[in-house]
Amino acid sequence: MTIAEWIFPIFVGMGLSAACGFRVFVPLLIMSIAAQAGFLNLSPGFEWIGSWTATLAFAVATILEIGGYFIPWLDNLLDAIATPAAVLAGMLATASLLGDFSPLARWGLAIIAGGGVAGMVQASTVALRGLSLTTTGGLANPVFSFLEVLGAAGLSIFAILIPVTALILVVALILFVLSRVLRKKAEIK
Repeated sequence: MTIAEWIFPIFVGMGLSAACGFRVFVPLLIMSIAAQAGFLNLSPGFEWIGSWTATLAFAVATILEIGGYFIPWLDNLLDAIATPAAVLAGMLATASLLGDFSPLARWGLAIIAGGGVAGMVQASTVALRGLSLTTTGGLANPVFSFLEVLGAAGLSIFAILIPVTALILVVALILFVLSRVLRKKAEIK
């Protein structure tokens, strides 16, 4: 196995996992469509992600998730549910691409890299939404919801087509959001 053969799936998985931190189901829907179109090779045992049934289920879940985040009181409730779901979806996204890895390496990377990245991005979005709630009374939350959907879709597409760029975007985004949140918290105190 060459370096490109093992690093490429890790980068794709981490990019998709980061996208799961924005929205849980958008990246899974894009993965499913990409697998059906031949842009993404899923590991043995994970081929179901590329099935028509999974695509339909992910599409319905995506619509419900996106719609729920545009309801002001429901978006905070969804954040409580989405945090563990994003970590699990990130683990699934990464594990589903690591077919040539041993089970220990696959699940170790899925938990640490996939779940970790999804959790960091989700924590950043929760912090940003909390900051929006305290500074705008939640009036800006629909704008953030729209940007998060765009982020999830764009990052998923980047992760599949140009994974190195996606990984750079993820790191830059996390650093940007954390710096903004810490700066605003310092200003509030």
